[in-house]
Amino acid sequence: MTIRVVLADDEDLIRAGLRIIIDSEPGLTVVGEAADGAAVLPVVRRERPDVVLMDVRMPALDGIEATRRLVALEEPPKVLVVTTFENDDHVYDALRAGADGFLLKRARPEELVRAVKLVASGESLLFPAAIRALAARRPAARVPGVDRLTGREGDVLRLMARGLSNGEIAAELVVSPETVKTHVGNVLTKLGARDRTQAVIAAYESGFVSPG
Repeated sequence: MTIRVVLADDEDLIRAGLRIIIDSEPGLTVVGEAADGAAVLPVVRRERPDVVLMDVRMPALDGIEATRRLVALEEPPKVLVVTTFENDDHVYDALRAGADGFLLKRARPEELVRAVKLVASGESLLFPAAIRALAARRPAARVPGVDRLTGREGDVLRLMARGLSNGEIAAELVVSPETVKTHVGNVLTKLGARDRTQAVIAAYESGFVSPG
């Protein structure tokens, strides 16, 4: 099945480069483009893509608000933020708004392709060090649901914050991958998180996991 992609970036050259990379990969195709965040929503509604590659800094409507609006759709696409600087607070805000991950514009073509396929499959792109650095600059806030986590669910969330996969968490806790999958599902439900990225951000914001 072909993964359908929409590009949202105010720089024509960036969109052209992304299109070349994506269209040259079997199983991926660009079905639409938007030069501003305000133009993304109608393109998504018309083309129904699987993934949107979203720039965060755009003139009329930035990628943060555009992401928030996309996530609110009945059948939202996955959103992959493509940014110049990994320590940009805009990236953190986009992740909080519901983006499934982020990728640097200097990433190699094969890294871009892998990232698109990964988020399209339902996985999140976690970069613990970058998220930790961004979270360290934010004051702790109350996050509903954190106090409802069991001890084992807390252990799973801490390991998720380190970027471990379900298999790696299973090995660390000496349990089955199926058990970890159940715990991860419970964590997401209790935190009201859309995916692993949202759960990890909640862990840092609440102070449950220390950015330090």
